[in-house]
Amino acid sequence: MGRMLPGVRGERVRLAAVIWSVLLAQVLLYPGVPDLVVHLGASEQLDGGTWFLVAEFAAFVICAGIWGYLSDRLGKRVPLVVAGALGGAIGYGALAAAPTLGLSFGAVLALRVVQGAATIAAFSLSMTMLMDLRGGHGRNMGAAGIAIGLGTAMGAPIGGQLAEIHPTTPLVAASVLMVGTALLAIPTPDRVPSESRATVATALARLRDRPELTIPYAFGFIDRLTAGFFALVGTLYFQTEFGLDAGATGLMLTLFFAPFALLQYPMGRLSDRIGRFIPVVAGSICYGITVIAVGFAPTVALAGATMVAVGVCGAFVSPATMALVSDVAPDHDRGVAMAGFNAFGSLGFLTGFLVGGGLADRLGFATAFTVTGLLEIGIALLAFRAVYRLGGRVEQVKQGEETKTTSAE
Repeated sequence: MGRMLPGVRGERVRLAAVIWSVLLAQVLLYPGVPDLVVHLGASEQLDGGTWFLVAEFAAFVICAGIWGYLSDRLGKRVPLVVAGALGGAIGYGALAAAPTLGLSFGAVLALRVVQGAATIAAFSLSMTMLMDLRGGHGRNMGAAGIAIGLGTAMGAPIGGQLAEIHPTTPLVAASVLMVGTALLAIPTPDRVPSESRATVATALARLRDRPELTIPYAFGFIDRLTAGFFALVGTLYFQTEFGLDAGATGLMLTLFFAPFALLQYPMGRLSDRIGRFIPVVAGSICYGITVIAVGFAPTVALAGATMVAVGVCGAFVSPATMALVSDVAPDHDRGVAMAGFNAFGSLGFLTGFLVGGGLADRLGFATAFTVTGLLEIGIALLAFRAVYRLGGRVEQVKQGEETKTTSAE
């Protein structure tokens, strides 16, 4: 036991580093997307940027399940994570070279789809590998949450500085990061619980037999929707309503991302102790209220304080929601289950980007923040009974892990 735990901790840190690296590479591009797409051949910043983002997220949604199924069927995840990371590195590099190759913007979008299809393998399967670890699902998903939060928080300011050098500099940096991601993943041992020889249809049928998965999927969709909302609408809101420049806006977003990232692990451990119900339901209600409060803050200081509150509440919800997937999913279909969660999350992020922007443009920032916050509150009120019933599974999982540990000793 004493010898095993350091190894598990080391794997947890390594896998979190893989997730962080993938997210950092992805978010590096966002601040400079308007200029980047014009450099890559788009005729207009807004439409070109929208299609550039949609191409990647569409690949995420379509391919996450395929990679998850393959990893379950092969009984191995590490080779697929490495292949996805290297594929992503090649994709980012090809995008950076597109202008010198004389590629049309349509060809650039096709490359973007391929890059996204490879990248989601490294991201989704490394999260699945955290599910495979012992030590508590909340703790493992808390490590994933820290990685996601830090990658997102660091990517925007760093990417903005890189984009000032040249529009394609973030692409080159992302390519290098993905090579590093592959090198990080190679030494990680595979701990796939069992090898599944089922067909895709059989695997999906197993998941349909577990409708409880729709609960964390729904929460994951709404949680990522708010993240996408803040990535676009939050930035515009602070600059338009308070006159902040890009640097000050970055600091404002950091007030959300810093507590969101740093509290993921302790909040995940807390959910292992007290169950998922309070973090998911009560946390989502508080999260929704604080999102609404940001849109009505009369001063920069109050807006900053509410952003900190949003980050704390988000950290309370996020790891417990991801841990619900681990609690419910059968061991032999974990790859498919986590892929479904990430697919719903990608759809949520894209929805937050598109719908949030539309609401803010047509109805104003206050309405956009209110609708987004009410969505978070609404899902908590609709699903609180189902989450309460699922809470009993946490104790079953913990008892099972304790039994395995005792047997190993």
